[in-house]
Amino acid sequence: MTTDTNIEIITACYESFLKGDADGILAALSEGVDWGVETTTTAAPWYGTRIGKAEVAAFFGEFATAMDVEEFTPLVYAASGDDVLTVVRCRARHRTGGRMVTMDLHHHFTLRDGLIVRYRGTEDTAQVAALFLDD
Repeated sequence: MTTDTNIEIITACYESFLKGDADGILAALSEGVDWGVETTTTAAPWYGTRIGKAEVAAFFGEFATAMDVEEFTPLVYAASGDDVLTVVRCRARHRTGGRMVTMDLHHHFTLRDGLIVRYRGTEDTAQVAALFLDD
């Protein structure tokens, strides 16, 4: 696959995310996808590493149960070989407490044969952890 094709796949996943279409994202994943938000905290239910589509589906379910996304704007795409890196501006509200976070997310995707085989994301974990203090 070309780097442009890989970027198109990630762009389509982001569009699916904005529509709340988890199935659209899952269709772009390999069966054994390695998906994770690597942190030193377990404050948010979606933190940690997941293996396989079923576990990634749980990731999106846990995120959607906890958060309402108000902005999700890709700012930068960079690609090299099988890897796509993005920076995404995100603003989201905690469903229970109503508190808001605003941050840049950093995403690293690895694709093979047109499917995502690995994802790692980073975010401002201090902001996110503060949302769950009263839970």
